[in-house]
Amino acid sequence: MTTAVQASLTDIGEPLSSTTFVVVDLETTGASPRDCAITEIGAVKTRGGEVVGEFQTLVDPGMAIPPMIVALTGITQAMVTTAPRIGAVLPAFLEFLGDAVLVAHNARFDVGFLKAACQAEGYAWPRVEVVDTVLIARRAVTKEEAPNRKLSTLARVFGTRVTPNHRALEDARATSEVLHGMLERLAAFGITHREDLDALRNPVPGTLRRKATMADRVPAKPGVYVFRGPRGEALYVGTSRNLRSRVKSYFTRGETRRGIREMLELAVSVDTTVCASELEANVLEVRLIAQLRPRYNRRSTRPEKTAWVKLTDERYPRLAVSRSAEGSAAWLGPLRSAGAAREAIETLQDALGVRTCTTRLPITPRTNARACILKETGGCSAPCVRGAESEYEATASATQAVLDGDLSPVVATLSAAVAEHAERLNYEKAREVRDGLSSLIDAAARQTRLRSLQACTIVAVRPLEDGWELAACARGRLSGSARVSSGVWAAADRLRAQAASLEWDETVLVEEQELVLRWLERPGTRLLYVDGQWSSPVHGAAQHARWVDARRSDRDDATSAGRR
Repeated sequence: MTTAVQASLTDIGEPLSSTTFVVVDLETTGASPRDCAITEIGAVKTRGGEVVGEFQTLVDPGMAIPPMIVALTGITQAMVTTAPRIGAVLPAFLEFLGDAVLVAHNARFDVGFLKAACQAEGYAWPRVEVVDTVLIARRAVTKEEAPNRKLSTLARVFGTRVTPNHRALEDARATSEVLHGMLERLAAFGITHREDLDALRNPVPGTLRRKATMADRVPAKPGVYVFRGPRGEALYVGTSRNLRSRVKSYFTRGETRRGIREMLELAVSVDTTVCASELEANVLEVRLIAQLRPRYNRRSTRPEKTAWVKLTDERYPRLAVSRSAEGSAAWLGPLRSAGAAREAIETLQDALGVRTCTTRLPITPRTNARACILKETGGCSAPCVRGAESEYEATASATQAVLDGDLSPVVATLSAAVAEHAERLNYEKAREVRDGLSSLIDAAARQTRLRSLQACTIVAVRPLEDGWELAACARGRLSGSARVSSGVWAAADRLRAQAASLEWDETVLVEEQELVLRWLERPGTRLLYVDGQWSSPVHGAAQHARWVDARRSDRDDATSAGRR
């Protein structure tokens, strides 16, 4: 692969002096978002210790405010009568929040109410980082200074200009001052960047924190990293847009995954490879995982487990799951899993009458041969007892045509079967046939896409904010990439020549081909050179994609129901 001009990146992430914080405080009618509501929102936005914006509004809770809450906050029913409801307030607040770090004192309370309000009003809760000043106080303030972690106590310790008074904006202002006071103290302990905030929530053992020096010689550029154990063995492979920041984060953030924590305890060194593009890094990661078989990577470590469906090489062939597509003219795949391969086989057996028995049949049936029940039901032409008279060659030919991509006859037959089962209210059987047909179509569509990619050499380019990203692939394999600020065609010519000169003598990983295809198919990608033919047949498997979409929709609905 090629190297090229890289955009500059910060060495170790975003300094806290450049981080935007939004400190929020709520007043509510009670303690639980299940049966209580927000009466006031106050928020302060700061950057570099300076206030850059404030947000405050009363909110009509749509319910009575208990007398105890009125006495505590001073917010009366009359004050909120003309105030907007929470549904009208949320859009403005979420825009004010943006992608800043959200800070609150006892954040579980405030975030809990905000999330509940978003869910009730149909707004998506943003994936923002949340910091709780109560948790920070446990690291920044001693018990002698503060016998408790109440906001009023911390405000006294840090001498805030604003005194907390159970009103949202004033309390948010006080919390903001407390936050910056504590961060000034913690800077002496290495909490200087946004990436370090996680260590405050999930403390890192000293044995791991001391290993952060592994990142000292790592370049702050995009690429691939490999953690190695005491014998030099590969433990874990990953990618990052900033290698130094990512490697450091393993030892400064509290890692909650048991396997990764175990890996970090074993790691003694880290190797890195700088890549010219995100695509190159992702492809190299896949290749290294397949080559090194790192113990702690959970995906891509067994590419040989990829499943295909083949016709066996015998006089009366049957369908079988294969782990390789080599050496066969009739194969279908790759499939998503061995289970999907079995679904596809059962579907073809039912639709075309392919024999289900696994015995290798002689050309001439034995005199004592017996047929199974499928002969009586018309599900198989029974070459086991009828031999050449069974005309099984027609079945094998039809099956091979399907494996080669001609699904129309099978789709027509099975579509009718699904409709018939549904009409009889046998929805379970209809779903079973639908799922088998979906696996078959999905595999055929993937096969068409991969075969088309393998038949040509492509050089393509994508625009970036500061230049252009180019990639070249030959016979399905990424042959090179580059990132340039100018001279796109010159870079494309170099990549094209490099691709033409390379000879591949190894099997291309399916996952690598999928990565290349996804990159090529992203909006904004422009083809510069296509040597060969990159196409998709109009009457191919993709025309039947509605069956795959229907099954995927069912799965998504089931997942959503499970989460609710």
